[in-house]
Amino acid sequence: MQHDWLPFHRPSIGPEELLAVKEVLESRWLTTGPVTQQFERAFATFIGCKYAVAVSSCTAALHLALDAIGINPGDEVLVPSYTFAATAGAVIYRGARPVLCDSLPGGFNIDPVDAASRITSNTRAIIAVHIAGEPCDLGSLRQLAEQHSIHLIEDAAHALPASYAGRRVGSISELTAFSFYATKTITTGEGGMLTTNDEAHARRASMMRLHGIGGDAWKRYSNQGSWYYEIIDAGLKANMPDVLAALGLTQLKKAEVFHVRRREIADLYLQRLSGIEELDMPPTGDENRIHSWHLFILRLRPEMLAIDRNDLVNHLKQAGIGTSVHFIPLHLHPYYRDRYGYRSGDFPHAEDAYTRCISLPIYPDMSKADVERVATSVKQLLQRSCRSTTVCAD
Repeated sequence: MQHDWLPFHRPSIGPEELLAVKEVLESRWLTTGPVTQQFERAFATFIGCKYAVAVSSCTAALHLALDAIGINPGDEVLVPSYTFAATAGAVIYRGARPVLCDSLPGGFNIDPVDAASRITSNTRAIIAVHIAGEPCDLGSLRQLAEQHSIHLIEDAAHALPASYAGRRVGSISELTAFSFYATKTITTGEGGMLTTNDEAHARRASMMRLHGIGGDAWKRYSNQGSWYYEIIDAGLKANMPDVLAALGLTQLKKAEVFHVRRREIADLYLQRLSGIEELDMPPTGDENRIHSWHLFILRLRPEMLAIDRNDLVNHLKQAGIGTSVHFIPLHLHPYYRDRYGYRSGDFPHAEDAYTRCISLPIYPDMSKADVERVATSVKQLLQRSCRSTTVCAD
């Protein structure tokens, strides 16, 4: 039977985005300029922080965050194993060592207790990653950082517009990195933002994102700028152009509406799939931790099923439904095994989550019928694959 393909993700792009990009193209100023500055101001206001620095990716934002706090060769930075390559990669590019940490039992985010056990005299920072958009236990992590006089950075690639203890993620810690990649809750195609309440950090990041050139380097070719420039430090090429900032500015105006729709989809999945013994539902947060629902991650209970996660991915693909897996823990990859000596079994909670997890489609353009189709397909596949008729999904 042929099915229309339901992709794992589709960005929500409307006429407003097309018009905003068209206006930038017609202005003939395409690179970093006034629209990027407008996006930065609007984002800082939305988050509730003092400064926002627009960059080319969340990876670049992490690089700039680590530069701002002075991470150097020989330093150690605590990083969850259950994350994407960028989190630890930024540490490695600074010449420092990423010290991997396990996830919370039964969850995805970094375990503060496990992180505490890995602190040494060389530890300089912790990077907290809000997996799927569920805020980490920032209270415990902040207490840990203060106790050991180390920095706390947030990787909030998934966490717009999540909040913790009544404050938006991005307004809480010393530095926070956001992603506007194509699959994220708002998108610029490629892009990111670094937020902070520290003026010195913001100035440093603004300079280092554009070759380490002092002053408003982007104005060199405008009627307000000068041809003269000075290189203050060896920086990156990580600025955001106005073409992408125009997308981001328009998407930001829709961020709350997008979030409401994502929560509706997550609630519908929870209604249709909760109570199925063969599944563990994702952590949902609470009144103290508001989930962004960037991802909806199920975990199978393989002991109750005749199929595993990979089988479910393939069966859903045959049914015309795109899914994904978030994430393969870093310690299982050849690079971390060969360079740092990590092995399978080192982080059992991260491995347990990975071997059982599957991410279902969740994005604002999904209709209720789309969500019902995904949930029904999952339930039917589990019914056909259950080992015991006494515990199968109804």
